[in-house]
Amino acid sequence: MKKMKKLLLACTLLLSVSWNGTAQTEEKSIRIGTDDSEMIFKVADNGRLYQQYFGKKLVDYTGLEQLPTKHEAYITNGMEDYFEPALRMTHADGNPSVLLKYVSHTEEKTPYGTETAIVLRDDKYPVTVTLHYTAFDKENIIKSHAVIVHQEKRPVTLYDYASSMLHFDRESYYMTDFTGDWAREVNMTEQKLEYGKRIVDTKLGSRASMFTSPFFMVSMDGPARENSGEVLLGTIGWTGNFRFTFEVDNKKSLRIISGINPMASEYTLQPNEEFVTPEFYFTLSNEGTGKATRSFHDWARRYQLKDGMKGRMTLLNNWEATYFDFNEEKLIDLFDDAKALGVDMFLLDDGWFGNKYPRHSDTQGLGDWQETADKLPHGIGRLVKEATDKGIKFGIWIEPEMVSPKSELFEKHKDWVIDLPNRDDYYFRNQMVLDLSNPEVQNFVFEVVDNLMEKHPGIAYFKWDCNSPITNIYSNYLKDQQSHLYVDYVKGLYNVLERIKNKYPDLPMMLCSGGGGRSDYEALRYFTEFWPSDNTDPVERLFIQWGYSHFFPAKSLAAHITSWGKQPLKFKLDVAMMCRLGFDIKINELSEEEQQFAKNAVQTYETIKPTVFEGDLYRLVSPYSGNHTASMYVGKDKGTAHVFAFDIHPRYDEQIPKLKLNGLDPAAKYKVKEINLMPGNTSALSANDKIYSGDYLMTVGLDIFSAGALKSHILELTRQ
Repeated sequence: MKKMKKLLLACTLLLSVSWNGTAQTEEKSIRIGTDDSEMIFKVADNGRLYQQYFGKKLVDYTGLEQLPTKHEAYITNGMEDYFEPALRMTHADGNPSVLLKYVSHTEEKTPYGTETAIVLRDDKYPVTVTLHYTAFDKENIIKSHAVIVHQEKRPVTLYDYASSMLHFDRESYYMTDFTGDWAREVNMTEQKLEYGKRIVDTKLGSRASMFTSPFFMVSMDGPARENSGEVLLGTIGWTGNFRFTFEVDNKKSLRIISGINPMASEYTLQPNEEFVTPEFYFTLSNEGTGKATRSFHDWARRYQLKDGMKGRMTLLNNWEATYFDFNEEKLIDLFDDAKALGVDMFLLDDGWFGNKYPRHSDTQGLGDWQETADKLPHGIGRLVKEATDKGIKFGIWIEPEMVSPKSELFEKHKDWVIDLPNRDDYYFRNQMVLDLSNPEVQNFVFEVVDNLMEKHPGIAYFKWDCNSPITNIYSNYLKDQQSHLYVDYVKGLYNVLERIKNKYPDLPMMLCSGGGGRSDYEALRYFTEFWPSDNTDPVERLFIQWGYSHFFPAKSLAAHITSWGKQPLKFKLDVAMMCRLGFDIKINELSEEEQQFAKNAVQTYETIKPTVFEGDLYRLVSPYSGNHTASMYVGKDKGTAHVFAFDIHPRYDEQIPKLKLNGLDPAAKYKVKEINLMPGNTSALSANDKIYSGDYLMTVGLDIFSAGALKSHILELTRQ
């Protein structure tokens, strides 16, 4: 019976496919949807696939057939389209055109939604493109990628190979990007898209998002609003060069093309070799950016972020206490500070390795991952044991993709380094990048982690740094395929990370890249959190955390208390407690009162983590809008909420409105209590210890903001 079914299926497929491998012309619809939104594709009578609709999920499809078929789903180069294509390639015979027609599609139900694969094929050449869409019903997230393969007799060349192409027909479009530089990441800038192209991209290779983050927002028919309006949030899962193209055509239609940046990345594809593009993740909200954010957070925790449903460790880092100047005894003394604070872990930062060229600054030693003998005569083993004996865990910093020219590794394996021949070397931060397109280098980078874990299985955490973009761009391994370097480097990185994850599945790691140089969801399959910025000034962090919060849940953002900034310790802690909390400060330089407050805050943090980490985020007042900012986290059952409110630099005699809350049960009663107060202090807020209805709190609000500079409050709301 099974053989008969397969035979019937094969016959049906043969009947439905024409002599040149393309489906017979017949109109059909393909729906890709969630509980809230829906994309509808149509195969027109010319055999080609069109995006017919993308918007709010339809209740009744009557009239759908009247929608025009004017937006081809995956536009190709060289035919009748006059604007930016999703796919541009040259065939083995030199023909630069592609025309894709529908062949078939499959739909598979999953526990979280539906996976759809749509097969398209060129009608003259044996080139196939399969568009993959995965819809997450409850989370209202769709992810897409393309698989390109051919059976030509000789290689073809790919020039553009998008992960996604989306089309919109609205009155107007407003795009928000997230740009900046080291220590001033994710500045949000909104602009109206007019006729023509706006490109957001990066060409830095390893530290790809140093200037431009790999995510964006597009609001329809007006600027983005937090709680209303139609808005698209999108991000690419690629730890390398990416490009987003926003093009408004002569008829006011918008196409958004997302994928790897094709700059200097022409890819030669051998016969039967598959080119799989990165995943593009997106959500379309009809209730503003807030709803879109909560969709991303829920999806990330459940399906994408490593250990997304698990907790996170608090920690003490030694960097600001010692920088490179430490030894065993200094570090072990700091273990006592970690224990006294009540944090879970001590993290040893840069400076612990190298013997021929000991790591005493950022000028040498990278690549030589042996403990410096005069600093750590008993090695990492003693540190792990001492930490364990004191009841804390031990973590360690590495930067395994990089090498110092002044290192034994560079002397032995200069051929492993990305380095131009016949040119003077250019160093970024006195270092260069190892060539991860080379399998030997991949083995070396894996062994940096593996050797440490084999020798010291008590290591509980890695901070994986990546401080340099790719410079001197030439691969000694790829030889005549230099344009593959940017792509194959990232593939090599994923090979390494996959090996680590398979061997050490429960090992937490922080994704760090000179601050926010890496912040994408493909990398976060392997990392429990990332370092948003080296800038830890709490006022700046309010802006930085606000930007990242649009796409990433609180537990994925690491925030440390440091000496950067002259704000009160309470202000600093209140800011950091909106993320995964850590300390990077000289504890002995705090007053007794401040030390006691820090200990109390760690205990308070443990009580609020369930709401902050697992609850729904509601951004209430943007730091961009004035001199105050506030956000709140609401538990899934709406029984508990925590409000974080900050006065930054209020103006003289400023009129200060009440703060309206959000996300509560309007019919419930909530007791308001201010928490995380300095020792001996009581709350001066009039709302403290009072009971209000959820409706009152969301409609009327509370007097929380003040005219005082650098004041902060955390309120706990508990349903009565």
